[in-house]
Amino acid sequence: MDTKALHEVIQSVKNLYDEREIFLKKFGFGNKPALIIIDMAYGWTDPEYATGSSRLNETVESIQQLLPLCRAKGVPIIYTTSPFRERDEEPMHTRPKAHVQYRAWDAHACEIDVRLEPQEGDFVIYKENASAFFGTHLASHLIEHGVDTLIITGCSTSACVRATATDARAYRFKAIIPRQCVQDRAPAAHEWNLFDIDAKFGDVVDIGEVLDYLEKLGED
Repeated sequence: MDTKALHEVIQSVKNLYDEREIFLKKFGFGNKPALIIIDMAYGWTDPEYATGSSRLNETVESIQQLLPLCRAKGVPIIYTTSPFRERDEEPMHTRPKAHVQYRAWDAHACEIDVRLEPQEGDFVIYKENASAFFGTHLASHLIEHGVDTLIITGCSTSACVRATATDARAYRFKAIIPRQCVQDRAPAAHEWNLFDIDAKFGDVVDIGEVLDYLEKLGED
């Protein structure tokens, strides 16, 4: 689907929602945010892997804009990646034919990209499923730190980002998704899921809005 056709489909769905006065509600920012960086490990950021994409280079740069301010403001920072098990015969991320052209899934694939390297005090989650909440201690970690707003970044928009945003809403956290800080391998999947997340589960906003929000933390 080309870009024009995709935006026509999105607009038609938006028109339906507007007509029926459903969805498209703004949830807003809360008072205590946390930043989550989803699966920005080499298996996703390095195109040598079948699951990797150079499309994430700009996403890395955008997340790099958030990190110093989050650290300066004492915002909890959470990373996710997948656990690596050497005995796994065929990880879910690849199919047999992918090994011919691309690098085999290995421990390096699960290492968080050094450009976004965690620091002491950051919380790293090794998750088995798409959502950063499912089967992990994320919800209890956020509650322990008094968090009411989760700034969601990383990849991919159509899978782990979407699943995390959906569960964030289910746990009644305000989900904020800076559009420059998430990405997908396929542009159509990226754009459609940004629209659908924004319509139902959280607020998809410009990174500038998030930076302004972070700058003002603690001013009251």
